[in-house]
Amino acid sequence: MNSLLELWPWLLAMVVLIGLSAFFSGSEAALFLLRVGDRRRLESGTTAQRVAAQLLRQPDRLLSAVLFWNLVVNVIYFALSSAVALRMQNSPQAGQVLPLAFAFGSLITIIFCSEMLPKSLAVIRPMTVTRMVSIPLSLSVRAADPVMPLLRGATLLSRRLVWPGFQPEPYMELGDLERAIQISSQDQGIIEQETAVLRNIVRLSDIRIDEWMRPRTQFQVFQPPVSLDQLGGSLTPSGYLLVSEPGSDEIENAFRLDSVTQLNHDSIDTQARPVIYLPWKATVADALEQMSREGCEVTAAVNEFGETIGILTIKDILEAVFVNEPSRTKRLLDLNPIQRIAPHRWAVSGMTSLRRLARRFGEQVPETRSVTVAGVIQESLQRLARPGDRCQCGPFKFEVREISPGGTMLVELHYEPDTGTGEAPA
Repeated sequence: MNSLLELWPWLLAMVVLIGLSAFFSGSEAALFLLRVGDRRRLESGTTAQRVAAQLLRQPDRLLSAVLFWNLVVNVIYFALSSAVALRMQNSPQAGQVLPLAFAFGSLITIIFCSEMLPKSLAVIRPMTVTRMVSIPLSLSVRAADPVMPLLRGATLLSRRLVWPGFQPEPYMELGDLERAIQISSQDQGIIEQETAVLRNIVRLSDIRIDEWMRPRTQFQVFQPPVSLDQLGGSLTPSGYLLVSEPGSDEIENAFRLDSVTQLNHDSIDTQARPVIYLPWKATVADALEQMSREGCEVTAAVNEFGETIGILTIKDILEAVFVNEPSRTKRLLDLNPIQRIAPHRWAVSGMTSLRRLARRFGEQVPETRSVTVAGVIQESLQRLARPGDRCQCGPFKFEVREISPGGTMLVELHYEPDTGTGEAPA
C-alpha cells in the first residue's frame, strides 16, 4: 500500500500535464476558428482581446509554438505514465491487471480531457475561450521563440534529405473539378447543378464589377444620422442601408437591413460598417476576395475620376454563383434581358452585357471599353443616348427605343446570322 501511495506525486503531475495539454489544444481551436469580423473586434477590445489579435497577426509563429508545447507536454505525460505503470508492475499489491488498466486509462483520459473536451468547448465559445487564454498563451509563445529557428532548420533539412524532389501540385482546372463532381455523385440532376455552380464561380474572375454592379440610379444613399422614419417602413431598393460621408454623396458605410433584429430608432446608421472601394474595371472575384478579407458586404465601384458609379453587394455575388442563368436585368428590373419580338429582332435592356449577347448568339464581339449595351451605345455616340439613336457593335445593330425617367434604356437588337438557314437561335 505504501508503494502505491508514493505514486500520488506522479499522478498529480500527470493531472497538471493534462490541464496544460487541454489549454494548448483549446487555445489552438478557439483562436484559429475566429472569423475576420471576430478578429477585427478583438483589435478594439480589452487588453486580453488585443493580445489575442496580436498573436493572430503571426499565425505561423502562433501555431508552431502551440504545437511545440503540446508535443512537449504530451511526451512528458506519456513518460510519467510509463514510469507509473512500471512501478505498479513491480508492486506486489498492484497485481498484473492494474498496470495495464492504468496505461489504457491514461491514454483515454488525455484523449478525452486534453483533445475532445477542450476543443468542443472552444468551438462552442471561441471568443470566451480566446479572452481566457490569450495572455498566458502569449507568454508561452514568447518562451518558445528561442527554439523556433532550430525547428525551422530541422524542417528545411528534412525536406532537403527526405523529400528532395517534392513538388507542389499544380492548380486544378475546371475540367478536373467537373470530373470530381461526376465521380462523387450518381444523380444527374445534382451533377448538373453542381457543375453550373462551379462554372459560375470560375466566371467571377472574368466578370467586371461594372458588368454586375447595381448602377447609381438603382440604390439610395442617406446622409447621417439616419432615423428609422426615413426608410418609410420598407427596405431600400438594394436591401442595404447606404450611409454617405457627412456633406457628400460618396458612400462610407453600409449594413444589411434584413440581418438585424433590433434598430436604434433615431440613429440606425450606427450599425453600419465601412465599405470598400474598387475600380470599375476590377473583377467580381477581386471584389469577393477583398470583401471576405475585410469582413464587409458592400463594394463601391468608382470610375477614373474617383466617383461612385455603382455598388456590388454580397447578395449580388451569391446570385451570380447560385442562379443557373444569372441576369442583372432580371435582378434589378424584373425583365428578361433578351426577348424576341420579331424575326431577327429582339428587345434587350441597356444593362445587358455584351458577354451575354455573345454567349446567346454564339458570336464574337469587338473589344470595347464598355461591357453593356447602354455603355456601347453611348461610347459610340459620344453623348447621352436618345430614343431613335442607332449604332452597331460587331454583328449586332442597336436602336434605342425607350429611356425611362430613371435612366433605364430599352434597346431593339437587330441580328442576322451568317448561316444557311438565315435564322438566329430562339
